[in-house]
Amino acid sequence: MMNLFDPLVQIFRLVFEGFYNLTAAVGFANYGIAIILMTILVKALMYPLTAKQVRSMKAMQELQPALKKLQKDYKNNPQLLQQKMAELYKESGVNPLAGCLPLLIQMPILMGVYYCLYGYTYSGDPTFLWLTSLSDTDHLYILPILSALTTYIQQKQTMANNGQDNQQMKIMSYMMPLFIGWISLNFPSGLVVYWVTMNVCQIVQQWYMFRSDKKLDVTVEDTEESGKKKR
Repeated sequence: MMNLFDPLVQIFRLVFEGFYNLTAAVGFANYGIAIILMTILVKALMYPLTAKQVRSMKAMQELQPALKKLQKDYKNNPQLLQQKMAELYKESGVNPLAGCLPLLIQMPILMGVYYCLYGYTYSGDPTFLWLTSLSDTDHLYILPILSALTTYIQQKQTMANNGQDNQQMKIMSYMMPLFIGWISLNFPSGLVVYWVTMNVCQIVQQWYMFRSDKKLDVTVEDTEESGKKKR
């Protein structure tokens, strides 16, 4: 698998080392800051893909009541059910696969950053904040706790914004953060710094996107209400 991502790994290592050289140029050479800067850059570049994915998820969520009604009405006729669902998607202008493409494009990028940092040999001073070495695990367990906590917040935020409240999602909102925290115990600290920073960026992006959507909804409602009053 490593050979598959080698071109991306080499690109991200150049970017990473470029940010490190930038910190050195301003008199504060630090690999931890370089990881954070690279992660913010990657997340910013992927923002259009993330926005498209989130909007697709939200559109699918809004169709759930209609889809459940179709499933109930045509539960004994799978062929007609598929036809009616296709018609609903077409009328609503929603593509159920639209959220998959952005995710597929993002995965190689995220894996490229992962392999870039996993096993990276830090020359000079590899310390960052309380971490004695970004190549080693966090001996104070602060980063694994942060990775679990930020994963939990991100998942709860996604569930709340998309109106997801089923039992399976609730279980995953607890199991996934615990799993991420557990594997972070054995990962190099530099890699966990990347994961935590990525989660924080995702939380901020989702907050901004859904806040903007809510403002747009309020504006549309106000415009419609104003039009009714004039009539």
